[in-house]
Amino acid sequence: MRHRSQILLVAAIIVLSVIAIRVMFRRDEPAGAVSPAEDAAAPRAGDARPAIQTGGPGGPARSPGFRDAAQESGIDFRMSFLPREQGVLSFKVNLYDHGCGVAVADYDGDGHDDVFFLNQLGPNALYHNRGDGTFDDVTREAGPLALADRICVGATFGDYDNDADQDLYITSTRGGNVLLENLGDGRFRDVTGAAGVALVAHSQTPAFFDYDNDGDLDLFVTNTARWTENDFDETAQYFPGAGDIWTHVLTTGNREFNVLYRNDGGGTFTDVTRESGLLGKGWGGDVAAFDFNDDGHLDLFVTNMFGLSQLYRNDGHGHFDDVTRETLHRTSMGAIGCKAFDYDNDGRLDLLIADMHSDMWTDFHVPPRFEPTRKFSHFKGPDAETDVAKLQREWMIADTLGLDYDTLLFGNSLFHNEGAGQFTEVSDEAGMETWWPWGVAVGDFDNDGYEDVFLPSGMGYPYFPWPSCLMRNGGDGTFTDVAAEEGIEPPVEGLYLPEWIGGIKAARSSRCAAVADFDGDGRLELVVNNFSDRPYYFKNQFPRRHFIAFRLRGTRSNRDAIGAVVKLFIGPRVMVRQVHGTGGYLSQSSKTLHFGLGDDERIDRAEVRWPSGARQVIESPAVDRLHEITEPESAAEYHASGRE
Repeated sequence: MRHRSQILLVAAIIVLSVIAIRVMFRRDEPAGAVSPAEDAAAPRAGDARPAIQTGGPGGPARSPGFRDAAQESGIDFRMSFLPREQGVLSFKVNLYDHGCGVAVADYDGDGHDDVFFLNQLGPNALYHNRGDGTFDDVTREAGPLALADRICVGATFGDYDNDADQDLYITSTRGGNVLLENLGDGRFRDVTGAAGVALVAHSQTPAFFDYDNDGDLDLFVTNTARWTENDFDETAQYFPGAGDIWTHVLTTGNREFNVLYRNDGGGTFTDVTRESGLLGKGWGGDVAAFDFNDDGHLDLFVTNMFGLSQLYRNDGHGHFDDVTRETLHRTSMGAIGCKAFDYDNDGRLDLLIADMHSDMWTDFHVPPRFEPTRKFSHFKGPDAETDVAKLQREWMIADTLGLDYDTLLFGNSLFHNEGAGQFTEVSDEAGMETWWPWGVAVGDFDNDGYEDVFLPSGMGYPYFPWPSCLMRNGGDGTFTDVAAEEGIEPPVEGLYLPEWIGGIKAARSSRCAAVADFDGDGRLELVVNNFSDRPYYFKNQFPRRHFIAFRLRGTRSNRDAIGAVVKLFIGPRVMVRQVHGTGGYLSQSSKTLHFGLGDDERIDRAEVRWPSGARQVIESPAVDRLHEITEPESAAEYHASGRE
């Protein structure tokens, strides 16, 4: 009898374990993260997604809000990874697994946003928008932006010389960053040396912004640490990464620091990092440039991949002060991407931080048993609660890095802007805790008047599949993941890449994303650069609702109007958008400002605050159209009608 009881007990434990893993893996609501056995049932390219029932039981059905249309739209790029870093030859835990970026801008000035993809092993690619949301590969014609001789990481477009076209800065892992001047005819030329912005480092995000409000764009670059080896691989043309990133994290002398280049005009820059106070703490990832205290000067938030991120207040005199502790109080310990946006329509920009590295405590192949919306009190996750050795290891790391747990969160952070330069962290109340997120892409995808959030997620080989999240804004301060319902998950070609690596399936995973209305129909699309895979291009097919969009051009301010803010007033409601130069992690979304309006057919007024300090009012701007707004040259132009 005792032997039989033991057998039954073991059997029960096995069954419960399987059930627990399946429940965890499906995240309560199916979101595409199904087991390998279920992959065969996942929709493939060309399969119709199930209709969504709206309006309750018996209500009308509609198609999912997004459809992956990359291949039919002419986007045939593939991000190629390094097989000696994340492949069959070896798998190393280092920053090469962060992948590469994507940037959106109208590079040829035809009024349509184009797309630029970064690559590791092979050339970058520039895709020209034909104007209807389909694309042509124009990389070869554009000139020296393919850069197949180096590991490229991130990029940002910006008109640094105010000549009415989009220049381009590209970062690299020890291959040398590059500034490309747009010649105005669809071609670029390398002006890195002449401009004074040559930098060889382990760089991440570049950001154009006008920190001194002098009318031209300055350049900020985040850098990480010396995490690669010094023996250059002549065959693959790169510096191999270290086998264990923690070796370099714990060697504080290996840190690299941010760089701020002041635009001097005339096509040249000066390194003013030290006097600006923006060196940082090393391991810099993403950047959010926004005026958090509404004093007319762009402040900076910089994510830290292994420690306390930093919020820097611009004093208006060329210097930034670290005000993180007195303003945010606590930030995510393993922060990667960030984005400033107004999620609750109170007229103030809030801040979202995606924390990937606090979720890196799991094993490779087997999904852990845990609730993915739960924050833990340690970066070793639940292991630190039950495994003394792992807890002691964490304490050693914390002591070496000087981590203060009173200043850290281990998971995503969502900071609600309370005004007067203060924030409250509300990620748990808002339902914004997720697992394995990299970047942040923001837009009102269903045009209901509230901005939603896309979080590209997952690790890929040799880990198990994990879905990205589409967080629908409920308009009540909370978000719900609707990735499965709205066509984001599972991938149309399955959870796994067609190529096996090391005898096992390799899960698909996403890294960064950008947002734009590529086909000009008033609905925002998503473009996603994936790891060792083709991109996703999610065409928006949500039901049409009212919208309004603004494309700004500075005169006294920088021509791109980066840093400009537009507020819409509709009765008691205030909606706000800012022109961003970068943000979301290795990503740049469209500089055209988009507002979903739901059923509203009339706007009382729109107010533009330009970086120069000028304020412009547009009375009753017409809805369902794109407005081209130029900064006034005189006070007489500050008031205008948006009706024709």
